[in-house]
Amino acid sequence: MKKISVLLAAIIAISLWSGRLAAADEDNTVYPVAILPFEERGANVKDFGAQVSEVLFAQLVANPKLMLVDRVELSKTLAEQSLNLSGAVKPDEAVKVGQLTGAKLLITGSVLQVDKKLYLVAKIMGTETTRVAGASVNGTTSDELAPLIEKLAEQITSTLDTKASTLVAKPMKIVDRVETLKKLIGDAKKPVVRIEITERHVAVATIDPAAETEVGLLCKSLGFEVVDNKEAAASAADVLITGEGFSETAGRIGNLVSVRARVEIKAVDRKTGKILAVDRQTSRVIDATEQIAGKAALQDAAAILAERIIPKIVAPAK
Repeated sequence: MKKISVLLAAIIAISLWSGRLAAADEDNTVYPVAILPFEERGANVKDFGAQVSEVLFAQLVANPKLMLVDRVELSKTLAEQSLNLSGAVKPDEAVKVGQLTGAKLLITGSVLQVDKKLYLVAKIMGTETTRVAGASVNGTTSDELAPLIEKLAEQITSTLDTKASTLVAKPMKIVDRVETLKKLIGDAKKPVVRIEITERHVAVATIDPAAETEVGLLCKSLGFEVVDNKEAAASAADVLITGEGFSETAGRIGNLVSVRARVEIKAVDRKTGKILAVDRQTSRVIDATEQIAGKAALQDAAAILAERIIPKIVAPAK
């Protein structure tokens, strides 16, 4: 009986330890985050919005669970797309910011003055799920702003600790993408495709075409005939899918490296020259090595693009 009890205790201990390891793995997830300027609402809060976002960046950049999108990079990206976002970001705008920057989470909000009270309200939104969580602090108009922002940063950190995993979409497996696309294209006629997507990683030699491989794999899994771009001429295909991708290091946290990848793809009807689809996607992946993270980011961006482009290149079923 004693041996059985010891064995049972050992099994329970191993189970508990495994649970702790699983929880630890989940806790080690690092989230790419973009912080937008806060909206200003009140007579005496001019320039408070920019100050809140800047101090929040300074407070949160040291958080090992977050990888913040560089503010200069974010401003440049938003300016290029004529996006002037702050405060009440719409779901489709949040999705676009995610596509352009690779951020999985977006932090924005407002500075609100009501009589002599001052409220700092933050909105934390998943750029893929558009799910929202909030955090807020309040004080008086005579209070110093910096301590209030620091308290808000603590509230945001606490909220992310408990809700980040529900705000961020779970990674989609290729089998799930295939099933989703099968439902979208149904019995539509599938053209013969030729795929050529060049890629490079800044300062590191490219080993294999991750983006091209991912698009080709999806097409083959859906029943498309795919001709090799090195063995077959362009005339062998009905639709030419071309593009380019690049990846670059975006930052480091301890032993982890964040890599940002951008892929641009165009699909053209070879006979008519008509552009059937053109799109771009940015992804960020965090891993232990720069090269693995770079390839994974290119692969992720290409898979998301393929999911949007493939339904546009098929012919309606007759």
